[in-house]
Amino acid sequence: MARPTVKAVLLSPQRPLGDKPLLVVGPSLGTSTLLWTQAGALLGDDIDVVAWDLPGHGISPAATETFTVNELADAVVELVDSIAPGARFHYAGVSLGGATGLQLGIKHGDRLRSLSVQCSGAKLGTPEGWLERAETVRTQGTPVMIQGSAQRWFAPGFMEHQPELSSRLLHSLRDADRFSYAFCCEALAAYDVRDELGSIRIPTQAIAGAQDGVAPPSLAAEIVEGITAGGGTASAATLEGVAHLAPFEAPGHVAGLMRSLINWTESTGAAK
Repeated sequence: MARPTVKAVLLSPQRPLGDKPLLVVGPSLGTSTLLWTQAGALLGDDIDVVAWDLPGHGISPAATETFTVNELADAVVELVDSIAPGARFHYAGVSLGGATGLQLGIKHGDRLRSLSVQCSGAKLGTPEGWLERAETVRTQGTPVMIQGSAQRWFAPGFMEHQPELSSRLLHSLRDADRFSYAFCCEALAAYDVRDELGSIRIPTQAIAGAQDGVAPPSLAAEIVEGITAGGGTASAATLEGVAHLAPFEAPGHVAGLMRSLINWTESTGAAK
């Protein structure tokens, strides 16, 4: 195994980093930074927003060997250090990006100011399911996942209301490197941090889509229960009419929840 390399784009206006809070946002499997474009724009006036791509997705180079979610978290810290060495940052991530966030909270809590885990869980799916998907995509390519992903990603009616936007995101899946996608599936197969949630001391919010069949609201509740049982601070929110990609489906609502968390930690010193 080797730590993968991830690349990022700036979603907020171009300006020197350091004067405003830094927010790093992470993707769901098969997506790109497009997932965060709308929410990032809503937050970008007073927060520096940097979005990263999974290996072999968007602008990140393809992975050449297997990696863990833990190593993805290490790669995010390495990314931040390349643009703002040693900086503490707010983090938000969706699905696999949210799992990466939990690993950041467990392993790199001293670097985080707040954590927003969206449409994710301390464990996702089953190892058998992920390994089967890895083999399917490795042999048949990512286009084989488009129909199923469209059904999982979006709540009913979203694609009809936002056909161009949803189509662009599905193109990110089509264009993703199939081997890197398979490595991501294998990382998820091995991922389970349920017993480590109590070590997270960063103010955390867990956001779930009411219609998310991949990471239902019960997984957000499990995150909150695990963190608070260890003495940490966490809260959950469920968004009606949303499935698996909350910042894409409901950017205004998600940006509002994230802004509240970031402002609270900045103003109270809870993140220091």
